Amino acid sequence: MTTQRMTDDIDVDIDRLLPVELLEFLPCATPRRWIDAALENPALLLIDHAQCEKKAASTAMSLMFRYVDRPELLTKMSQLAREELLHFEQVVGLMQERGVDYSHIQASRYAEGLREHVAREEPDRLIDILIVGAFIEARSCERFARLIPHLDEPLAKFYRSLVRSEGRHFEDYLGLAERYGGKAAVAERVTRFAAHEKALIEGEDAMFRFHSGVPRATSP
Repeated sequence: MTTQRMTDDIDVDIDRLLPVELLEFLPCATPRRWIDAALENPALLLIDHAQCEKKAASTAMSLMFRYVDRPELLTKMSQLAREELLHFEQVVGLMQERGVDYSHIQASRYAEGLREHVAREEPDRLIDILIVGAFIEARSCERFARLIPHLDEPLAKFYRSLVRSEGRHFEDYLGLAERYGGKAAVAERVTRFAAHEKALIEGEDAMFRFHSGVPRATSP
């Protein structure tokens, strides 16, 4: 089987794992060079993955404290925070099993690069924060799926379970944005954020992280 045929088969499997809506939402696929860097840095991948799960729970909690007058948001974010903390615990458990020490590392520029474009005034600010959340969850889901064919079975099995949950989180964030902002207005804002997300994913980064672009180097 040729290398191109193998790549095509992997892409087909990934497309089956991911919802069509999610694939259409993301402006580009994860570059192969990022996947290669992830496989070369398994410990760093897990450490930053744990960091991302913890930050995702923190973001959900922050929204719950800020927007107490929106019951649908409170319910969704409460559920999401619990799931993200469970994922954090599971990643830390995997790290312990594999002898990976949990150390503090610098965050990638991805999330902050998206948040730079969030509106300052309400209600647009909330809509933009929810859209950014949808991009983060969708990209996480896509990267889990891209990595699965290359991982050992225990880690691949864990990431398959995360594909399902992160897909729900993407739907929750986008659904809330459309509920509060209207589908047409949100679609226009998604298009704007998609351009920024594409630039962050396809651009070069000085270091490898779970949400980094194409890494120039792999130093922690």
